[in-house]
Order: sequence, then structure tokens, then C-alpha cells
Amino acid sequence: MKHEWRKKEKAIYLPKNSPEVIDLPEYKFLSISGRGNPNSAFFGDYIGTLYSMAYAIKMTLRKMDKTPVGYVDWTVYPLEGIWDITDEAKQNYNGTINKDDLVFNLMIRQPDFIDESYFNEMLTVTKRKKQNKLLEKVKFEAITEGKCIQMMHIGSFDNEPASFQLMEEYAKSQNFIRKSKVHREIYISDFRKVAQEKLKTVLRFGVDS
Repeated sequence: MKHEWRKKEKAIYLPKNSPEVIDLPEYKFLSISGRGNPNSAFFGDYIGTLYSMAYAIKMTLRKMDKTPVGYVDWTVYPLEGIWDITDEAKQNYNGTINKDDLVFNLMIRQPDFIDESYFNEMLTVTKRKKQNKLLEKVKFEAITEGKCIQMMHIGSFDNEPASFQLMEEYAKSQNFIRKSKVHREIYISDFRKVAQEKLKTVLRFGVDS
């Protein structure tokens, strides 16, 4: 039976639009890092590169006679991004962020049966088929987020500060301390196709007790 994250993993990807606590184990990801304004044209190239790898892995496995132990077909996971700002921007921070100073690590989660060896094999195959220098930047990594505060943000990315304020207030009420201003976004809506006021984005940051 096909694994569909919208049905099987609602707690992770479809939280309520109010803050809540979640404790996340280790997951595997394809990732690609960069810096700059996500409204710039280059950002779409990073997304496209990551998806080309995600679908290469999925579609190749569907055609194989011998698949990894635990294999089951799956719906490709949503795009995620971990966001920060440059060290220089942190030194000169005055309460506002210049989007040109943003640092990101985009990622797409992979099923547990995908390992680094298979990723490297698919990366080699994809490089042969596509002349794309960004493929050199794609990595395979395991990430454990641990205890976090999250919520579903509905609307423009520019309005996220209001949701983060709610999340920070909730964290304080539960005796948690936000680890840093670094945060994760999970793009449930395709921001290239959906109107800003209807965008659904999971916001999440790590906390300590």
C-alpha cells in the first residue's frame, strides 16, 4: 500500500493553526544549501534540482525488480527549508531582515529504506542525464529535530512574524526556551501556484526545557 504523508503523518505535516509541542526523531533528507533572496530567479533552480533527485530516486525504485528491505511506494514529501541569516547580518541586526542576507538549507525527506549508498548511485545517474551544476550541491543527511514548537501558518510568508510571536509566547507558557532564531518551514502549498493569502506553511523551531 502506498505511503501517503498527508494521511499517515498528519501530526508532522498538517498541524493546527495554533502552537503545539512535537518531538521528532531522526529522518533522512535530500538537501541543498545556499544564500540570498528566495524571491530571486535562482531559488527556483535550487528547488527544481532537489525535486529532480527526489523523483529520480522514487521512479527508479518503482522499476526495479529487487527493491530495498522495507520498500513501499510513497508520495514524494513536501519541500522544507531551514532558514537563518549570515553571520555579518547577525552582527548588524536591528530588528529587520534583508532577504539578501538569508541563508537556507532546502530539503525533501526520504523514506527510511533509502540509504546514502543508493542516493550516491542515483546522483551519478542523474548527473549523466542532466547538465546541472547544482547537482554537485545536493547532499544526503540525517537530521534529528527533537523537541519543537510548531503550527500551521496560513497566508503570506511576510506575515510569519505574527505566528512566530504566538509560538514564542506558547513556548514560554510551557516553560520552554527557543534554541535560536533558526527555524524550519514546510511548504504544504506550492507557493509558485497558490495565492499568498491561501498558502499553508508549517512553521517550527527547536526548544529546550
